[in-house]
Amino acid sequence: MDQRKVLFQWMQLWGLNTYLYGPKDDLKHRLLWREVYSPEEEAQLRTLIVEAQSRGLRFVYALSPGQDIVFSSSCDLTLLKRKLKQVSDLGCQAFAILFDDIDHSMCQADSEAFTSFAHAQVTVTNEIYRFLGEPPVFLFCPTEYCGSLCSPSVSKSPYLQTVGEDLLPNITVIWTGSKVISRKLSLDCLAELECVLQRPPLIWDNLHANDYDTRRLFLGPFKGRDPQLKNHLRGLLLNPNCEFEANYIPLHTLGSWFRAEKDYVKDEECEYCPERALTAALHDWMEELNQPLQAGRQSTRADHRASVSSSRTKASDSSDCPSTFRATHAVAKLPVFPLNSSSPPSSPPMGKAEREGREGDKKRPHQSSQQLPGSRSGAPAGGGRAQRAPGRGLCGGKGLLSEAQVRLLVGLHYLPHEHGPSAQKLLQDLTWLKSNCHLVSANSKKTQPQKVDEWRGRASRFLSLCEDIAQLHCSVVGGANRSVLYDLYPYVWDLRNTALVAKAFICWLDGRVLNDGSNLASWRNCFHWCGKSTGAELLGVDSEPWVFKGGVSGEVQMLLPIGSSGELFSHPPPLFPTSRLYNIRPYHSKDKVELYRMVRQLHLRTQGGQESTVAHPDVIGDRCLGPCLALSPEYSFILEDELGICGCVLGILDVRSFAKRCQASWIPAMRDKYPPKGSSTHSNTQDLVKLMEEDQGEYPDSLLYHFPSQLRLDALPELVDVSVSRTLLTALLTALKANGSQGVFCEVQPTDQQRLEFLTKLGFLEILRGEARSREGVVLGRLL
Repeated sequence: MDQRKVLFQWMQLWGLNTYLYGPKDDLKHRLLWREVYSPEEEAQLRTLIVEAQSRGLRFVYALSPGQDIVFSSSCDLTLLKRKLKQVSDLGCQAFAILFDDIDHSMCQADSEAFTSFAHAQVTVTNEIYRFLGEPPVFLFCPTEYCGSLCSPSVSKSPYLQTVGEDLLPNITVIWTGSKVISRKLSLDCLAELECVLQRPPLIWDNLHANDYDTRRLFLGPFKGRDPQLKNHLRGLLLNPNCEFEANYIPLHTLGSWFRAEKDYVKDEECEYCPERALTAALHDWMEELNQPLQAGRQSTRADHRASVSSSRTKASDSSDCPSTFRATHAVAKLPVFPLNSSSPPSSPPMGKAEREGREGDKKRPHQSSQQLPGSRSGAPAGGGRAQRAPGRGLCGGKGLLSEAQVRLLVGLHYLPHEHGPSAQKLLQDLTWLKSNCHLVSANSKKTQPQKVDEWRGRASRFLSLCEDIAQLHCSVVGGANRSVLYDLYPYVWDLRNTALVAKAFICWLDGRVLNDGSNLASWRNCFHWCGKSTGAELLGVDSEPWVFKGGVSGEVQMLLPIGSSGELFSHPPPLFPTSRLYNIRPYHSKDKVELYRMVRQLHLRTQGGQESTVAHPDVIGDRCLGPCLALSPEYSFILEDELGICGCVLGILDVRSFAKRCQASWIPAMRDKYPPKGSSTHSNTQDLVKLMEEDQGEYPDSLLYHFPSQLRLDALPELVDVSVSRTLLTALLTALKANGSQGVFCEVQPTDQQRLEFLTKLGFLEILRGEARSREGVVLGRLL
């Protein structure tokens, strides 16, 4: 409710004059429409109505009884009147009856009382309109509310013809355009409708509504609406994003659209220009973004408070078009409480490692992150996590978002049918790099140097944009406006993770991908998405935006070899946002020292920290990581943050051939490195050497037939954002799939419930237990 009051301030400032209240999370608006409001709810609604009227706004109360109303029931009609009379007594003077997204069929009683579905709706609507004293604003939303829902067409629809002929002339009919979410609205498409309805319509514009896709946000300007529409409408309502803070630019530019038409005197400067309106809105939003507002707009500024905004799309209530009640969807709403840039409130309990990780986050404002490598030779040298690495500055503390970052944010979350410049460039470069990766493949024939340089030049530009996305995520989390953080974070975080995978994949392609001449299948010929750059191109310009889910994140995902594996990309954001800057990249030989140190540290923790249990400092690393780093380095990926390496995932493309190479070269090398002679070698070291030999034991053919590849994942427990472990694993699966793997497995100890649960959520299933090896272990597999 408090966010709506801030919304009223914006509307007054920008020249908007009408607010329609119809949120689906008010159960008494739709599901429980027969029930009257409690005294507490009445007080809230009355306050909102008064607040709107004090700002010079018309408050329209909407009710949706269509799901279960019996039109011929005098009882239902009485309850409908009672409900609207209650709201009228609170001071509301404008109303809407909505019959959108309901079944066309009628019960037997209604079929006997009315000649058609439209006749039933119109009869009840006319009676309610008269009962309320024929208010000056009374809206009716038909079941056929856009061109695509009309049968057989707009001009020949019996439903619309009945509405036009029988609905009282002063009742306004709602319309969304040719589609539920219309790409454009023009005078031509309205002329036919006005003739059928016998009155000008009111446009319910779903351009910025995002309740049908939990991964999309629309920050772009009001666009694609004919400048002369205003003179042929009874009004235009913009259905906004579910997240309140995301609606600044949409509503600001809508105000510019209205004012431009009002001031239009054949002056080109007064004509509405979306790009010019966007620039003006960005300028004003910059000040808003950098206000020190707490989560939910709880601030010393009395007018800035918070809750949840109302928004709803004229779309089906089916699973393809989910309702606005976001808590049930993959992108979960974050808890509303003030927090620092990197640490949660003190109330939830946390372990020592978790505390240390977050405390480490606070100590970093003067450190800098590692330079993100653009090629295999550009990887930084491995070092301790306390060391600083050269490169970009760290985003820590509460700083200001730059205009360039805000433009990037808007460009990546633009409009349902159109991406902004930054998103277009991201998708175009990824598509081109993927389609031309044969130029830098591991087994390519001689390629012209200029072609290779062109590929690496575009790769460098793509990687730079991915870095900018990571920095944007960091700045949003570290920004002063926590209210904006909580509304935008799930989307910025989702795109950051997808960009991390794409960036790692492009880095990996150079010199590692196998071209079409390989004996293994080429993924580039298996995906029909290849060569396409937008969801609209994939599905056609006439498709509704919800047909292709995910927006920019979804399109980047689908350009990757494992893009169809939604469970790897769609998952809730972490409970506590962190401004830590992560990077995922291919392994370089210089990383070996730090990786060995990391797995040794992890091993010592499991042994209670007894340093003496292992004599040689390399033996743990040689056992856990050595074979892969020596014989299969091209399938190893590194996870790092500002302090250095904090995780890794190692892969083996073909376990059978890998085991043979181990027996031929790695095991003999280990026997030489750790000789059993004399007393210089600790007995525990010798035990581990024996385990190295056992590690290369044979797996059943039935396993390797379906799961020819293997992986191992390691990460430090103080990892603040555990979702990056999923992203790290996804990077490896992308590489394995790219070079022809059809399945991957890993071994987990039965007692490691956390890892078992983690892998299960990523689509891994238990396929063998115990009998797979001489020692007990659970084997989990996943088809690619």
